[in-house]
Amino acid sequence: MLVQLNPPLPMTTSKGQGLAHFVIDYGPEANLLWVVFMDADGACWTVPNPEVRMATNWTLGRRPAKRDDDRIAQPRFRPTVAAGTEA
Repeated sequence: MLVQLNPPLPMTTSKGQGLAHFVIDYGPEANLLWVVFMDADGACWTVPNPEVRMATNWTLGRRPAKRDDDRIAQPRFRPTVAAGTEA
């Protein structure tokens, strides 16, 4: 089944940012396929469902995902180390 999306949905894909204009559903044994036109160069890609994410939208509460690096507590600033006075 081929469904035209109206309005197109902003997506983040493994190829970059773009707008999804269609979704293809081959049934329960296959991934959904998103037909996405890329923002960078206008190329058209058919991207499998596991490789797409909705674009962030602060108004709708879709904030950027936190990376694992951001979750690790950063070491606190220690003036003695910064000043070179620690042995």
